[in-house]
This record gives sequence, C-alpha cells and structure tokens, in this order.
Amino acid sequence: MAKPSSRFVCQECGAVTPRWAGKCESCGGWNTIVEEAAPEAVPKGLSAGKGRRIDFVGLEGSAAPVPRLVTGIAELDRVCGGGLVPGSALLVGGDPGIGKSTLLLQATAALAAKSRVAYISGEEAVDQVRMRAGRLGLSRARVALASATSLRDILASLDGADAPEVVVIDSIQTVYADSIEAAPGTVSQVRACAAELIRLAKRRGFVVFLVGHVTKEGTIAGPRVLEHMVDTTLYFEGDRGHQFRILRAVKNRFGATDEIGVFEMTDRGLAEVANPSALFLAERRGNVAGSCVYAGIEGTRPMLVEIQALVAPSSLSSPRRAVVGWDSGRLSMVLAVLDARCGLALSGNDVYLNVAGGLRITEPAADLAVAAALVSSAGGVPVPADMVVFGEIGLSGEVRAVAQSDQRLKEAAKLGFAQALVPSSPRKSKTAAAAGPLAIRTVGHLQDVAGLFRNG
Repeated sequence: MAKPSSRFVCQECGAVTPRWAGKCESCGGWNTIVEEAAPEAVPKGLSAGKGRRIDFVGLEGSAAPVPRLVTGIAELDRVCGGGLVPGSALLVGGDPGIGKSTLLLQATAALAAKSRVAYISGEEAVDQVRMRAGRLGLSRARVALASATSLRDILASLDGADAPEVVVIDSIQTVYADSIEAAPGTVSQVRACAAELIRLAKRRGFVVFLVGHVTKEGTIAGPRVLEHMVDTTLYFEGDRGHQFRILRAVKNRFGATDEIGVFEMTDRGLAEVANPSALFLAERRGNVAGSCVYAGIEGTRPMLVEIQALVAPSSLSSPRRAVVGWDSGRLSMVLAVLDARCGLALSGNDVYLNVAGGLRITEPAADLAVAAALVSSAGGVPVPADMVVFGEIGLSGEVRAVAQSDQRLKEAAKLGFAQALVPSSPRKSKTAAAAGPLAIRTVGHLQDVAGLFRNG
C-alpha cells in the first residue's frame, strides 16, 4: 500500500514547500510551517468537451435589484454600503476582545425582529453566548443559537427551505471539514470551509458573516485568498486604552471602500457615535504647543481629529521615534523634509506623535498637520485653537492640494472653527465658497509653515 503523500504549508501566507523549515521563505514567518496531507490529484484527461456548457447573459437584467437588509445599526449599515446584500459573504477581523462577537450579536438581535437569523459559535458554548446576550439586554431577541464546529453539520442545518436569512460563523478558524486531514485553523481547513459556506450562501441567498482571527501583524490569519473569496472585508480596530472602536471596510463589492463606522464601548455593549468629530475633539485643550486639528476624510465621511506631537531633547545616541495612529515611515519623511528644506534640525531629539482617540490615519493629507504639530512643539508656539490643517507634502517641501477639500472645510465650519491652513490651489473660488465663514490661509511650501510656528 502506497504511503499517502504530504506537503508543508505556511499557516501565515499559504506557501507550499516540499520539506519542513523553521522560517518561511515567502513571508519570513518563524515556526509557521505545518505538515498537511497533500490534496488528491486532479484526474487526467479533462477537456473542454466533457464539461457542461454555461449560459451567458447580458449586463442589463430584467429582474429588479434585491433590496438590502438594513440592520438598524446605522454605523454598520454605512460601512456595508447601505445594508446587507442577500447572498453576500462578509469577513470580520480584529484583535481578540476588541468587540467582534459583541457587534455581531447586537446586529443579529436587531435583524431578528424582521428576519430569520442564526448565530453559530465555535468558540463558546450556548450558555456562554446567552450570558453575553443577557449582559447586553438581548435575551429576548429571536436569534437561533447553536454551538458547532463540524462543517458537515453546519451545511446540513443551513441547506433547507427554512434557511435563515443571516448567518454568523464565529469563528471560521474553529470550523473543520472531516474530509481534510489537517487541524482546524490551518490553511487547508480555513480555505475549504470558507469556500463551502460561501457557495451555500450564494445558492440559498442568505448573508453569511465569517469572524476571522488576526495575526500579530494585524492581518486576518489564514490564507490571503480568504479575503479574495468574500464580498466584503471589515476590520474592527481600536485601542484597549480608549473606548472608541473603528469598523473599517478595506474591501466592499457593494459599496465604498475605506468607509468607517465609529462605536463607543460601554457596559451595555457597543453604542453608535453619530458625530465622531465632536467626540474626538471633546477633550482637546487649546493653546498647547504641539497640538493641531487635522481635517481628514474616512471613506465618504469628513472627520476632524487632534494630532499631538512632542519634540524633546534626547540623551541617547539614537533618538526615539514613537508613533501611534500614523505611519512611522511617513513621519520619518516629514522630519527629513523639515531638516533638508526648512533647516529645522530635529535629528537629535526624541519625537513622539499621537493621533488622539485611537483612530488610525492612512491618507497623505495629514502630512501638513503633522508638520505643523512638530514645528509647533519644537518652537513652543501653539497652533491657533480655532484652526484646522490639511495638505500633502512633497520631498522638495512643496505643499500639494488634496481631494475633497470642500467637505473638509464644511465639517470644520460646522464644528465652529474659524480658520483653515490649506495648500495653495488653482480652484480658489470653489475653496472659498466651501469654506463659508472660515478664513482661508494658503501655503505653498513647508517653509511657510515653519515661519508661522517656529519663532512666534
């Protein structure tokens, strides 16, 4: 009898190697390669003539679009593009204890009033989920609850005429297929189980939420193909030291990407934040050197946050650079431009940068606000408390215009700000019209910013 063949698969990136190694050559992860049974070979002799002919149709269909399922949680509906599309698959990832299960339990409880929903937990027993529902005040919600990890049992329970309209699988790493000789959570198991659940959801037309664990780098554990298989990928972000939680869409086939929903963690679960700009700025103190208000865009929503910088003399040979909520590489670039183009030597100082509230900023429009905060901290001159700042910085020190300036200025005017520091733009008439009562102050080079807050 022939010995069954095996292969070695990296559990971080899914790379396949013929033998075990301590380090994966593809992703660089250590101790991530696990031996798995090799899949059965594809039968030879398959040709196009032996397959079933598929039917092609036009782009314009006669059937009306299927209405979305509105959860009633406005922030979740916003991130999903206005509601849940029947037959779609959503992948929700986040750090342990960040609130993924709490959010989905609240969503299923809200949907249970008008739809059939099922919550399948592979990590908790039924009584444990009931305890959390009781703490959240959701015990009376008509949610079909189960605890299962066998893919065969889950598919048999969902594949019927009375299939639910919304299904939550918490989590996909705990589900296993008995036909695959690998441990639950491995690349082979996660890929096969997700594919079968998504295929059933498409055929039956129900929405399926797949909760995914994340690695230490913050990405969803398992094969990268998992994010390609689903329709929407959501990341639940937040700092344990803050009560705010950010639900961010990094992929959405039925809505805008990079859309965010803001929640506040309370003793009764997650509460929506209707006006996050006002909440992020609620504890801000004006007339403090190193503090600057940045007007950004998250998805389709303008949002104002406080950027804090601290420049202090260092006694170390290699000064510290600590960044929270922004790209550390982008900070190094801004510091280099300030040094080379503006003559502001900060290389011998410790630099600390923080985005208040636990929000993570990714767009380059925050460059000018970061530079203003750094110059203000180094020179001891506060940025005016009623000023908002945004703009992109080039390597030559020029300040470049950014998109959606009118929305940023309207949000600042709505919150009571009186002036704005923005890049010089040829569309001055449109910018002035959007600014309304704001006094616009334009800058074309970073030296202009250094002159404003450097020597008073």
